[in-house]
Amino acid sequence: MSAAEVGGVFHRARGRTLDAFSAGAPWRKEQTEALQQVLRNVDSEIPLVLVSGNHDVGNTPTPETIAEFQQTWGDDYFSFWVGGVLFLVLNSQFLFDASRCPALKQAQDQWLDQQLSTAGQQKCQHAIIFQHIPLFLQSIDEDDNYFNLTKTLRKEMADKFTKAGVKAVFSGHYHRNAGGTYQNLDMVVSSAIGCQLGKDTHGLRVVVVTAEKIVHRYYSLDELTENGIEDDLMDLMKKK
Repeated sequence: MSAAEVGGVFHRARGRTLDAFSAGAPWRKEQTEALQQVLRNVDSEIPLVLVSGNHDVGNTPTPETIAEFQQTWGDDYFSFWVGGVLFLVLNSQFLFDASRCPALKQAQDQWLDQQLSTAGQQKCQHAIIFQHIPLFLQSIDEDDNYFNLTKTLRKEMADKFTKAGVKAVFSGHYHRNAGGTYQNLDMVVSSAIGCQLGKDTHGLRVVVVTAEKIVHRYYSLDELTENGIEDDLMDLMKKK
């Protein structure tokens, strides 16, 4: 995907696109059709990037749940370029529990290594990761829990990302805003537009990427309705 095709702008829907867990769950078919209908209203000139999560392929994905996601929404992991920025979309459920689909996890691992090698060799302006489950919520050394990856794996992934020059990882899953830094890597955890588990209000995160920096800010839906995006971010968007 070229910058010309997307006009430098795209919309990302983080994982957990549905509430009904995985294939066969009650109301899943109806929820899928309802979401597809809503997404048809998105401006066709703004490409939509879907990131798979636990409510899409399950906490413990299987070849069947992955196949259903692919048939319904497209690839569960992929990369694309916008201008000089490389974006990598990962299926983080493989990192959470791939016990029922080890071969699929291995395929993503190999693909990721190749993509990170490309990022390092081509010296892109920025490399950015999208994945549903955060590496960590606040600190690389925090305890393991349902909302992060295990210590050993998160450190391995974070070191791999920083070595390749990845600047930021954007995640959801936590249903609260959180995040931290590790070396030069920014771990950004965004709350939900729907169900909130903390004190954040329903909203979304606006991310502006320029040649020099990555700037992001969380807005409640009320803030966007009443005031729109702040002038400093709008000015950055207008930069060529």
